[in-house]
Amino acid sequence: MSRRMTILLFTVVAAQVIGLTVFAGVREAALRGTEVILQTTPVGPRSLLQGDYAILDYEIAELPAHLDWQPAGSRVYVLLAQRGAVWAAVDYLEAPPDTGAVYIQGRVNSKRRLDFGIGAYFVPEGTGEIIEQARDVKVVVALDQAGNAVIKEVLVDGKPFAPKPP
Repeated sequence: MSRRMTILLFTVVAAQVIGLTVFAGVREAALRGTEVILQTTPVGPRSLLQGDYAILDYEIAELPAHLDWQPAGSRVYVLLAQRGAVWAAVDYLEAPPDTGAVYIQGRVNSKRRLDFGIGAYFVPEGTGEIIEQARDVKVVVALDQAGNAVIKEVLVDGKPFAPKPP
């Protein structure tokens, strides 16, 4: 192998390692952020390639009328406030709110709803029906300072989701 190809190979490998490290670091930082509990409406599909998972659709994902003109892919910032056990949307903004505010960042999808990057939750095989058949599903989410979200825990009928496969 020529010296040029060797350098190119090491550059590509180094870029991949750096990319994965940055991605993991961002997610880890988000896990240390502000915890909020969001109300969901689960739908439970099964994929032959991916196994069981629940698609989680959040109550706060509905795009308000004053932002309905936003094209798909646009960022929207949802200002949150605690209302009892869950956090609810109090405003939808085109720019991040002032520091100190609790908010989640979403993108407008093709269905005119907001995607927060936490719409799928993978579960052990054979346990997806537990979430699908639950009366109440809430998600504990960690938010970093930029409004990026990571699922910390799923609450099914008020209890942490701890499935026992059949």
